[in-house]
Amino acid sequence: MMNEFEKEVQTKRNDAIDSAVGFIVTFGFFMTIFIIAQVIEFFGTR
Repeated sequence: MMNEFEKEVQTKRNDAIDSAVGFIVTFGFFMTIFIIAQVIEFFGTR
């Protein structure tokens, strides 16, 4: 007997692609915050 969610799959895409996109977006977000902080620190110490 199969699980009801296994019968009606919403998307057939590969999960590795979704997790890679999520990782890149999250990494880019934190990298942006880090770069902004470095720029503020660089110009704030002058």
